[in-house]
Amino acid sequence: MSAVLRLVQGTEDWHKHRALYRNASETAAVMGLSPWVSPYQMWELKTGRRAIEVSYPMQRGMALEPKARTCYEEVTGYIMEPAVMIDGDYSASLDGISLSGKLVLEIKCPMKGQNSEAWLAAVDGLVEKHYSLQIQHQLMVTGATMAHLYVFDGEVGITVEVKPDTMVMDQIKTAWDDFMNLVVSDKPPPLTPLDTVIREDEAWKSAAEKFIASRQVAEAAAARAEEAKTNLASLAHHNSERGYGVSVCKFWRGRTNPKQEVRVTITKQEVPTC
Repeated sequence: MSAVLRLVQGTEDWHKHRALYRNASETAAVMGLSPWVSPYQMWELKTGRRAIEVSYPMQRGMALEPKARTCYEEVTGYIMEPAVMIDGDYSASLDGISLSGKLVLEIKCPMKGQNSEAWLAAVDGLVEKHYSLQIQHQLMVTGATMAHLYVFDGEVGITVEVKPDTMVMDQIKTAWDDFMNLVVSDKPPPLTPLDTVIREDEAWKSAAEKFIASRQVAEAAAARAEEAKTNLASLAHHNSERGYGVSVCKFWRGRTNPKQEVRVTITKQEVPTC
């Protein structure tokens, strides 16, 4: 059975709470479907290796949320109350839940407004996959019979209905179980393209060019050294020969299929005297 907690989103107590639960806003990342956070980055957060970062788009969304909720209530006639609810290991921070508890509200305030993918999808009555997973998680925790995604551009919004999908909820639970096994075992998930940052600054360019040039010189030197080693080995006719600071030793390795190997080392310089 779900329970309501007296927590305000964005506060220190709220962040402490989230560290202990499987949160709705994290589900897309856990399932590898977040456009912003990879499973590896989420694993870093859950294991304490990465600090929580509140980006400008997140700050903007939180700032616009009260206005968006008011607009939604005026358009729909529903009265929605923000809430944090838990059910077992699962938690959902709701932008709103109706007095009956049967309807939950998720507000999105995309930076690009009506030019955003979230808005364009809502126009067609669709919900982007990462938001859909978050909402299904909320429905799973609350037991509500309907959710509304409200995409708000700062002045007006579009509402999309989302019904509970038990199949998706089962997928969410399985994904979280697998992910938490990685957290408990301290074993990271594989890296994804989201974990790669493309560097285009001059400092990186200069260092990269120097590394490539040095590597090419080193590889050319290694090739010349190998050629010189082969030449020395061909000149050695005994098991061990030494001269002019170089020693060549030939020996056999293995009994079943013996193979002759050659070791060439630099020794103390020795110059024959007349």
